[in-house]
Amino acid sequence: MTEVNATQEPALKRVIGPKLLLFFVVGDIIGTGVYALTGQVAGRVGGALWLPFLLAFVVAFMTAFSYLELVGKYPKAAGAALYTNRAFRIPFLTFMVAFAVMCSGITSASSAAIAFANTYLKEFVDLPGWLIAPLFIVGLAAINFRGVSESVKTNLVLTCIEVSGLLIIIGVGVWAVLNGSGDAGRLVEIDTADQTALVAITSATSLAFFAMVGFEDSVNMAEECRDPVRIFPKAMLWGMVVAATIYVLVSLTSSLLVPADELSAAKSNALLKVLDVGAPGFPREVFSAIGLFAVINSALINMLMASRLLYGMSNERIIPKVLGTVHPLRRTPWVSILFTSLIAIVLVSTVDIGVLGGTTALLLLLVFAIVNIAVLVLRREKVDHPHFRAPTIIPALAAVFCLYLVSPLSGRPARDYVIAAILLGVGLLLWVVNWFAMRASGTKDRAPTAP
Repeated sequence: MTEVNATQEPALKRVIGPKLLLFFVVGDIIGTGVYALTGQVAGRVGGALWLPFLLAFVVAFMTAFSYLELVGKYPKAAGAALYTNRAFRIPFLTFMVAFAVMCSGITSASSAAIAFANTYLKEFVDLPGWLIAPLFIVGLAAINFRGVSESVKTNLVLTCIEVSGLLIIIGVGVWAVLNGSGDAGRLVEIDTADQTALVAITSATSLAFFAMVGFEDSVNMAEECRDPVRIFPKAMLWGMVVAATIYVLVSLTSSLLVPADELSAAKSNALLKVLDVGAPGFPREVFSAIGLFAVINSALINMLMASRLLYGMSNERIIPKVLGTVHPLRRTPWVSILFTSLIAIVLVSTVDIGVLGGTTALLLLLVFAIVNIAVLVLRREKVDHPHFRAPTIIPALAAVFCLYLVSPLSGRPARDYVIAAILLGVGLLLWVVNWFAMRASGTKDRAPTAP
């Protein structure tokens, strides 16, 4: 018999085991970010390109401990928004956290859609981006609606493909170095032309952090995992270690073979530049095809996350109940999938998503700071099952580091704050609309449900 929840909606199907979850984490971290950000990070820090990626990993890894403790205590969809709701019981703060996380997922997927249409696909066929990008989002929605089992299995295949592209870059670097190419001296060069070394490193780290995010998306799949309390710690931590190792090796290879100013000038084509220098005869089309799969995977996982976050929040009655509607046959949250897909289509059709990368990282760092504080606040709330517990010092330090990377002291450009203020203003407007909608429907704010 089909399992149903308290609101008589069918429950989500639990189909994700430890291996699929591991690939989900790796695939969500490794995606559009590393394929597009290498040149920009080099432009901020110089030849020591590996250092910002390593520091971003350290901050993200520490924050992951907070997520692991919380997903073990509350194995539900909704992630950071659920934890904020339980810890602080302030509906407005909860809504804004949910908005920031959803925004990051949708804008990341929209960026991938534009990259798919305007960069990688153009190596093979020249079609109008205004047409291809929305169709790309529609295709993702169809996979998402089809079912999470199909979605995460598709993710497994795509993750293997995109990792193979980065392994090609690493292999090219090893081959070139063994044949006498490369300049190891560049690995310690830090650009201090118009900034201090500290600002150069932290500014680059705040940008590289965008490439490390994604691990937190997996907690939104908790209700579709088999035994999430047991499988999450190993899957998340090992997934992050795998992704960070690949990032550091790719950045070392890039700096060894190509000067920082050339990487910066190449922008999103920085890895193709590395390939051209290290293996001039290697067909660019092969790597471009891998790039296509990478952005597809990144976009698919982000749209999965956004729809599941809305589903979880509707169950907590932070947003209208209709967004939690589950399709009776496919058992997927079809209204949330439709809603998030429509927003993404509007974005790819009207907005230059490229400028939102730094702002997305800014918003997520704020969210991570709140989660690191929430895990300490929720220590007062006990649950009746064993779960992972982070050493107290780790979330405390992680909150401090996240707030530092958010602040102007990190060298973050002013435009990030301007765009963030606009986005949060939109979030405020949506909260007011939602509040009136809840009042009109007779639904009142309530405390979070028990796990």
